[in-house]
Amino acid sequence: MRWRDHAFAELSVYELYAIIELRERVFVVEQTCVYQDADGLDPISRHVWLEDRGGILAYARLVPAGAKLPEVSIGRVIVAPPGRGSGLGRELMRRALDAIRAHHGSVPVALGAQAHLEAFYGSLGFSRTSEIYDEDGIPHVDMLRPA
Repeated sequence: MRWRDHAFAELSVYELYAIIELRERVFVVEQTCVYQDADGLDPISRHVWLEDRGGILAYARLVPAGAKLPEVSIGRVIVAPPGRGSGLGRELMRRALDAIRAHHGSVPVALGAQAHLEAFYGSLGFSRTSEIYDEDGIPHVDMLRPA
């Protein structure tokens, strides 16, 4: 297993395909959520993931400040079904926050969390900054982690 942190231009076509396949498998098929995954943010974002011989086990996209939200943001956070319940979600977020510090310095970090994961993100230093809202049929809350 190996952790990766790459800009879009550094991704091979095989890595990009594996990332898209995982995002579609979890967000579109498993969560039955019809949405436009190709939102134009991938080319300007960094991509952090854990790869294994069987594919990608965990993934997150790091979006620069001002592109989607005023702050640097973390999105498309996924742990593949075989990795769930193993602590990979927490490790993925730690790696994502480390990558943000390495590439952007000590800055506030935002995310739009599925509402049922608010306590998980809260345990990582994020605080809720919005009421619950619907995003693609799933309840979400905005959260912010100070610098």
